[in-house]
Amino acid sequence: MTSFHAVAHIDHQSAQILQFDAEHVQSQKVKTHTHHTRQHGSDVRSEHEFFGQVCDALEGIHEVLIVGSHTAQADFKHYALKHRPETAKRIVAYETVDQPTEHQLVALARKVFLKFDRMAGVPTPS
Repeated sequence: MTSFHAVAHIDHQSAQILQFDAEHVQSQKVKTHTHHTRQHGSDVRSEHEFFGQVCDALEGIHEVLIVGSHTAQADFKHYALKHRPETAKRIVAYETVDQPTEHQLVALARKVFLKFDRMAGVPTPS
């Protein structure tokens, strides 16, 4: 399912991506794969691989909301801006949240996208 909107709940070990339209919600999980090596920077490399997988999962989605802890969002934003600028352009907002349910995530995303569309001058259905 490729949708116009998605919300991604990110931490440093996993991401839950919810693609949705007016009637359907599809969930996808992305998990980090740690590489246990003594090589310098292996944690950074693992995080970059994970964030790259998240960006791949967001491919084709026009508007994305990123939610999670402040540090996870900041790290993902830095990665996306530096390594995946096309993905970064499609992220409309970042929101700090704790542990919301899927329904709460979709409700929050709908509010954010409605506000974003109104600010961008996109007509909303009445």
